Amino acid sequence: MDILRVNDPEGELPRSWYAETAHPPGPFDPAEGEIVADVAVVGGGFTGLSAALHAARAGHSVVLIEANRIGSGASGRNGGQVGTGQRVEQPALEKLVGRDDARKLWQIGLEAVALTRALAEEAGGDAGWSPGILHADHRPRLAAESRAHADHMARHYGYELIRYLGREEIRHEVGSPGYHSGTLDMGGAHLHPLRYVFGLARLCRAAGVTIHEQSRMTAIEGTTVVTPRARIRAGTVVLGLNGYHDNALPALARRVMPINNFIAATEPLGDRAAQVIRNGHAVCDSRFVINYFRLSQDGRLLFGGGESYGYRFPSDIAAKVRRPMLQVFPQLRDVAITHAWGGTLGITMQRLPHFAELAPGVFSASGFSGHGIAMGTLAGRMLAEAVGGRRGGFELMAGLPATKFPGGVLLREPLLAAAMTWYALRDRF
Repeated sequence: MDILRVNDPEGELPRSWYAETAHPPGPFDPAEGEIVADVAVVGGGFTGLSAALHAARAGHSVVLIEANRIGSGASGRNGGQVGTGQRVEQPALEKLVGRDDARKLWQIGLEAVALTRALAEEAGGDAGWSPGILHADHRPRLAAESRAHADHMARHYGYELIRYLGREEIRHEVGSPGYHSGTLDMGGAHLHPLRYVFGLARLCRAAGVTIHEQSRMTAIEGTTVVTPRARIRAGTVVLGLNGYHDNALPALARRVMPINNFIAATEPLGDRAAQVIRNGHAVCDSRFVINYFRLSQDGRLLFGGGESYGYRFPSDIAAKVRRPMLQVFPQLRDVAITHAWGGTLGITMQRLPHFAELAPGVFSASGFSGHGIAMGTLAGRMLAEAVGGRRGGFELMAGLPATKFPGGVLLREPLLAAAMTWYALRDRF
């Protein structure tokens, strides 16, 4: 199955509310002929663009290729939430990697958010940075865990930007009867991800990066990247592929699995918007098959939900998302959905990013597991630093557990489907 083509039109940005409300740079011509550069970057999303930008600002000649259009992958169609820390919460990280490395990973997560905000503002600020992420508990029994998490972060990490919300507070913030407690993290934020991607591309162009769209990598020969119409001979290759690696690189495919997720945008809610999310924070809930949502700058509800175990998107994405949306907000039954789209992200077994030098001079960061806006941005800078010989951050991330998915490429999809079905059933109790 061709992940890059099975759901998306070739040479076009996928249709979404984001695509309708952002102005792309370019277009950029496909790569042609023999090209020489210090660094070849593959992937026109957060990681690739950040790597290209930081490598160019460090004095390297950089060529970036994108198989479709800049921002056409997960970077341009995700939920827009910029979370702190890692995808795995700190207490679980402490058990997994030890308290010292968990503390380093927390600081890396904070640095990632700060870098993302700084670049979004440098690119012009139209990405609409808005502080605050609510984590909402869908079962009363989770209240103690949320309270303990907020206390743990204050006591052991000195992090005072997160606080516990009881039943009345969470329902004041989110107009749903389905949430019983939660936390509010004012260190996190949300933004328009495609505008942010386009801003990164403009910064890259200003820094001297050569960008080529519709230039799909077909092979890597040493540190030469091959496309249908070009050969890019580079000193170093940087891969920012995440879920769109299309199983082309076995070492990556064994540890990073593509899965699909879906988002719908309602019509503008007008005065009803404040009854849904009172203070404009982004929200994600405690379900294993997570719901995540926020208000757009024009007052729409952008709601992400629903799971898919095959590579093909469902024929009616709006209907697929409407079901969990109405479970959370039954009062929106009369509201029209105007846009619905899907995207492919990369997950890992531990839900931690997978950093690796796949071959001499070939660096990769992927598997952000739904936590990729900030970490993908910082990953790009870390990859650029590794290219320049500063490998400290890269080595720390590359040392994280990176278990292979069981069953190999052929069997991992049905095995994951079985696991996801089990957890989806658990979400109901």
